[in-house]
Amino acid sequence: MTHDARQAAVHTRTLHPLPAVRRNAGFTLIELLVVVVIIGLLAGLVAPRYFGQVGKSNVSIARAQIDSLGKALDTYRLDIGNYPTTDQGLQALITKPDGVDRWAGPYLQKQVPPDPWARPYHYKSPGDHGDYDLFSLGADGQPGGSGENVDINNWELAPSGKAQ
Repeated sequence: MTHDARQAAVHTRTLHPLPAVRRNAGFTLIELLVVVVIIGLLAGLVAPRYFGQVGKSNVSIARAQIDSLGKALDTYRLDIGNYPTTDQGLQALITKPDGVDRWAGPYLQKQVPPDPWARPYHYKSPGDHGDYDLFSLGADGQPGGSGENVDINNWELAPSGKAQ
């Protein structure tokens, strides 16, 4: 292609630009707003149910952790002859307390977990409801409550219905 032919091609392109994009090829603002409103309504219906399930699952996790810690405490008692004191706490399941001879732990594979609301479990031995009391105060961190704020403890989890 000669120089003059190239100039003519460039000149032709500038005189006849590419066709404009069709106006109706995209979404209108109203269509986008309708979609956003529909998504908002669906989220408003689904989110409360989902978050309600999260609360129930945290209570279930706390019950399972208390049950697991209770089994570890029972194994500790079988080896030592008694449960760890309140001062020794649940840490006695991980590290050997001073003055304990027959400790055969660790009795947990990992560190003592916090409750599902990131607070430590409360432990008291001897307990007010049995040999030991092990409990979480629920989501609100206050005694009493219902739903996700319910207190979870070992004496109400005992399979026989009696305090441990």
